[in-house]
Amino acid sequence: MKLHDLVPNAGSKKNRKRVGRGISAGQGKTAGRGTKGAGARSGEGGHAYRQGGNLPFFRRLPFIRGEGFTPPNQVFYNEVNLDQLSQSFKADAEVTPEALNEAHLLRDLRNPTVVLGRGEVNIALKVRVHRVSAGAKAKIEKAGGTVELIA
Repeated sequence: MKLHDLVPNAGSKKNRKRVGRGISAGQGKTAGRGTKGAGARSGEGGHAYRQGGNLPFFRRLPFIRGEGFTPPNQVFYNEVNLDQLSQSFKADAEVTPEALNEAHLLRDLRNPTVVLGRGEVNIALKVRVHRVSAGAKAKIEKAGGTVELIA
């Protein structure tokens, strides 16, 4: 077998349809586009706005319109729960954002940290974070720990 003997399998390659090349070709004259109407013209399809009297596509989408704006100064907190603290820290440990980052409990150290009240804490911890929920603070202090807020 040589290179010039290689041919694709029979029926695997198909010639493209050459439309508008005379009536005997079967796709002559209107070239399969029918007679008149938007689909018969060149450039049919157009942009998403024009839909011939229908409500345009992008106006059908459920976006909120005229409802204010996205606040530019949003604060995203690293959320840590009490059950995570009790698993990761020993008694009398100091819980700071740096310590939480070393324990792989923070998503992004640049964001402020908040301790939330899910779960229980049975050991005394010294918690120094940016925010603590009221329930979490009560549980930490009940277990003999302290809570200090970082500015």
